[in-house]
Amino acid sequence: MEPTQHNQTSTAPVRIERVETFLVDLPTIRPHKLSMATMDGQTLMLVRLYCSDGTVGVGEGTTIGGLAYGAESPEGMKLAIDTYFAPQLLGADANHVPAMMAKLNKGIHDNRFAKCAVETALFDALGQRTGLPVSQLLGGRVRDSLPVAWTLASGDTAKDIDEAERMLAARRHKIFKLKIGRRAVDADVAHVAAIKKALGDRGAVRVDVNMAWSELDAQRGLAGLVDAGCELVEQPVASVDALTRLKGRFAIAVMADESLTGPVSAFALARQSGVDVFAIKTEQSGGLRAAQQVAGIADAAGIELYGGTMLEGAIGTIASAHAFATFRELQWGTELFGPLLLTEEILAEPLQYRDFQLAVPTAPGLGIALDEDRVQFFRRDKKQGATVAVVRPAGIAR
Repeated sequence: MEPTQHNQTSTAPVRIERVETFLVDLPTIRPHKLSMATMDGQTLMLVRLYCSDGTVGVGEGTTIGGLAYGAESPEGMKLAIDTYFAPQLLGADANHVPAMMAKLNKGIHDNRFAKCAVETALFDALGQRTGLPVSQLLGGRVRDSLPVAWTLASGDTAKDIDEAERMLAARRHKIFKLKIGRRAVDADVAHVAAIKKALGDRGAVRVDVNMAWSELDAQRGLAGLVDAGCELVEQPVASVDALTRLKGRFAIAVMADESLTGPVSAFALARQSGVDVFAIKTEQSGGLRAAQQVAGIADAAGIELYGGTMLEGAIGTIASAHAFATFRELQWGTELFGPLLLTEEILAEPLQYRDFQLAVPTAPGLGIALDEDRVQFFRRDKKQGATVAVVRPAGIAR
């Protein structure tokens, strides 16, 4: 649906008249192997807010591996929004986004991913109404494009090297994050070392363990990763106390991801100097403005920033990009590659990835338009005999 620019200056209320949610199942270019699950597809929960002035805002809720990663799933988000969010949204003034989100936060506990999707849709509609991109509604951008890392997660060393070489040749990515943690520590370190040796100085290498290591495993693993030339390790252990003990012990940056669930957790991590880097995710933070609060805490505490992903599709990805574009510092770039992992495009015009960067749109709202025919084709409720995206828990063979 093409964004409608209204440039409204009136203070008259604009009411939310209808809330629509649906699921879209999209295939991926290859299995994506994490320590806790293997993804053979991605499900997006899309929400659209129809407003009395004709604007329609869109938001997205997505998770990594269904319920394997956390407590929310696309199906659960849809049910929550239909049952609990919609009654509070209907009839509300869509112009007052912070007030609306404060009301939802008071009346609905947690459900951070669903709240992020709704807030995104509210800002998208407001941007169309005012003629401003979401980044301006969030206070103004300080960058027009974002460096984007690519995650190598096939689990096969030779395939990962070949994939990295193709990304370098296409000038699409020169930062690579490796998903490890399913194998023995020594095997994982050897895998990382082989890829870094093949890439040399042409590509930076980082790893994400997704909490799979014990503290003792992490001590051995981090020592080996330093020798391999790895520059950063993401959430090697689950415990915040263990993260704190690991930080500074080895010549490698330690980054929080799963431990970072919004401003309260960010403050706790900052207070005990638990990590070197925050991987900020808009959904995991509870919304775009909450992600900005996390960034502000990190900035004040001298913690560096990285723009993380929940492997969102195009809508969630570009919403995150608008938020990350406003961060004063973004020392470690981003990993907003989610749409590139999908084989199917649902935008009328794809997001612009070039020269190792993602461009942040300047058009009103999110600055994107859905390809409605493609969206309808992949809607789970519209397609007879649809194949649902498959997630296999770690250790389960195809």
